[in-house]
Amino acid sequence: MRIVTHYVLFDLLKVFLLVLTGLTSIIFVFLMGKEAVDKGIPLGPLVRMTPYLLPQALQFAVPASMLLSATNVFGRMASYNEIVAIKSLGISPLVVVWPALVFATLASFVSVVLNDVAVSWGDLGKNRVASESIEEVAYRQLEIHRSFSRGPWSINVRDVEGHRLIEPRIVRQPIDGEPGLTIDAEWAELEAYPEQGMLLLRVHNFIGTKGEQIAEVPGTQEWPMSLDALGGGSHSRSPSHYALAEIGPAVVDAREKIQRTEQSMALAAAMAMLTGDFEALSNTAWQPHERVLASTETLLHRLHTEPWRRWANGFSCLCFVLVGAPVAIRMRFSEFIASFFACFLPILVVYYPLLAVSVDQAKDGALPPQAVWLGNIVLALAGAWLLRWVVRY
Repeated sequence: MRIVTHYVLFDLLKVFLLVLTGLTSIIFVFLMGKEAVDKGIPLGPLVRMTPYLLPQALQFAVPASMLLSATNVFGRMASYNEIVAIKSLGISPLVVVWPALVFATLASFVSVVLNDVAVSWGDLGKNRVASESIEEVAYRQLEIHRSFSRGPWSINVRDVEGHRLIEPRIVRQPIDGEPGLTIDAEWAELEAYPEQGMLLLRVHNFIGTKGEQIAEVPGTQEWPMSLDALGGGSHSRSPSHYALAEIGPAVVDAREKIQRTEQSMALAAAMAMLTGDFEALSNTAWQPHERVLASTETLLHRLHTEPWRRWANGFSCLCFVLVGAPVAIRMRFSEFIASFFACFLPILVVYYPLLAVSVDQAKDGALPPQAVWLGNIVLALAGAWLLRWVVRY
């Protein structure tokens, strides 16, 4: 039995590492290209992003590599009648499957860590590099295309001379009910301050239009633009980018904020009734409180969902092997591509839609956070049924 175990584990590990290297390289190049195209980041900052993009590439590559290696190894063993030989000796096929399940379980724990690192440390580092290079990116785009756009801001220039933008038009789209802003200047300069999360716009002799107001301002003025608003900052983070260790304290803070908001609303209602100020109880007066309460409750739902989602994503490795191993044995194809797609297509059609829907519903509070495991449970049940068929027949 030990010889069979060593044989399966060695073969599985060999194929897994080979496939993991190839898939990680492909996904890594794709992620670098996406950053270069979407944000116009040049080669230097892209190289600095390398350690932060690698966990993200591994995050996607590990589950697929587990499925590919399981279908390869067990499909080849079945096609060479090794499974039949083992069963003819009165030995259960589970003897060759359980080492793969143990290996997939270990890979699942590693995948959970990779999910956590990729969305917290990796994303923060990537945004920090983007923030540090925003000035370089902006000038490069303006020199090549004479335009630069991020978030609600856009800049168009006639020419670029060194560090100076000639005859720029700076436009900020309307946001949060605030009217849009247009600035036409003689010249302008950009200077980034990543530590403060700000890109400073320095304009000279400009005409500003805000809504219906027009003002002509001589001399040089400075205009700060938030890097968060430009999509390059790291100061504003959603719960999906929190580390697992940060989620617990964030849940406590959200609950305390809900409690404070409810107490404030109760006190305001009591004061309004005592003083007879019934306008303070109108829908218009209560809307700010209700918005704060609704946004905090949504934040709390998302925080509760995140740990379950990351563990479910990580343990997709085990679920993929549970399905992939018996399917490969049953199909008996030495060409693993056929077995892989026979497993991957149902996973693509069933598992990922279930995961996406359950995560969205859990974040909205319509389902409990444990519901994100629904796709894993469906795969595990299907895998258990397939394994039972392999053992019996």
